[in-house]
Amino acid sequence: MNIAVFASHGGSDLQAIIDGCKSNKINAEVVAVISNNGDSMALRRALNEGVPAYYLSAKKFGSEETLAKEILAVLTTHKVDMIFLAGYMRMLHITVLEKYNNRIFNIHPALLPKFGGKGMYGMNVHTAVIEAKEKETGVTIHRVNAEYDSGEIVAQTKVPVLENDTPEILAARVLEREHSFLVEVLSDISDGKISLG
Repeated sequence: MNIAVFASHGGSDLQAIIDGCKSNKINAEVVAVISNNGDSMALRRALNEGVPAYYLSAKKFGSEETLAKEILAVLTTHKVDMIFLAGYMRMLHITVLEKYNNRIFNIHPALLPKFGGKGMYGMNVHTAVIEAKEKETGVTIHRVNAEYDSGEIVAQTKVPVLENDTPEILAARVLEREHSFLVEVLSDISDGKISLG
């Protein structure tokens, strides 16, 4: 199975996926990395691993439609079977969503449907979890549709919220679980236990 990973910043989830493929825990290969941020660590990680890396953004191409065409061209060139959004801070254009319907997955650092939606990313999520005095949070992997964080949930795992947690401490605990959970779920997808529709 050929996977394209989209990431905007650090790319630690991307690294977990690449490592999972290299160690044969995931029966797949990362064939392309796309970022909307030309300075992202994700692009550097991809290049370090010999994975084709692309900086594609609406700013660069002038419109969302042209960006979508460029993205689809890359995905077609690399014969991509599925897309994984690993900290990608953009909504995908409808043409990409339709072409890869049911084959696009996102990872979210909370237990959806709680703490999801527009503006709920990164530290905002962990701050909201702590302010709501939740006893547990976690990681959700879901299919992507045209609305933020509302696609079908395919897998979730729980992470405890401890009494003295700050958003930063909680974020680190969730991220650590995120990396191992990603590998488990992508293994299930690549083995056909979770269908690509």
